[in-house]
Amino acid sequence: MKISTMKPDYWDRATRLLSHRDPAMHGLIEAYPEFHLRRRSDAFTALARAIVGQQISVKAADAVWRRFVIAVDPAHANVAFPVVAPTTVVALTPGALRSAGLSQRKAEYMQDLARRFADGSLNPETWKTLADEALIEALVTVKGIGRWTAEMFLMFHELRADVFPIADLGLQKAIRLYYAGEHPLSLDEMQALAESWRPYRSVATWYLWRSLDPLPVEY
Repeated sequence: MKISTMKPDYWDRATRLLSHRDPAMHGLIEAYPEFHLRRRSDAFTALARAIVGQQISVKAADAVWRRFVIAVDPAHANVAFPVVAPTTVVALTPGALRSAGLSQRKAEYMQDLARRFADGSLNPETWKTLADEALIEALVTVKGIGRWTAEMFLMFHELRADVFPIADLGLQKAIRLYYAGEHPLSLDEMQALAESWRPYRSVATWYLWRSLDPLPVEY
């Protein structure tokens, strides 16, 4: 998978459509004119980092990630966006992974992910032809990758245009804030509201997240 910091080719088209259809979205897009999704790593590295970051703070995840990267290859110690090779991770012992800061369970998850990339059962070259749901189904077969993690990967790494991670609490909070005056909305009501954002629900979600936290996440 090619690494790119360029704006997705659909981004400007999406912002024009969302601004035209939705006054609240128009305001958010105007407020954050310089932001867009961008890919910063290869597929394996992005998923490995997602596993490292599960259920711990961003600061703790960054620290464990750096230790993990150095355990995989000491030459990466000062590399801003290192690329981690799955074959190298497969060769590490569970003890080496735990010494890098991974829990026993996360070490198992990491090696399962690395084996699937190394043996070709997960092959990013074939993903371009898969619909969003089909790719999510493939990813959640990996130990430690649930639907939310798969959806984040589709948005931030695969740059899929129409992902809507409705289970994300930040997204739910932003929808209530901008569309319901913070009053309760059911998940079905949120899904219905988001229909007008198709086929660019990833972009709408991105701007709603930015309204809560201006610092973008990059995979």
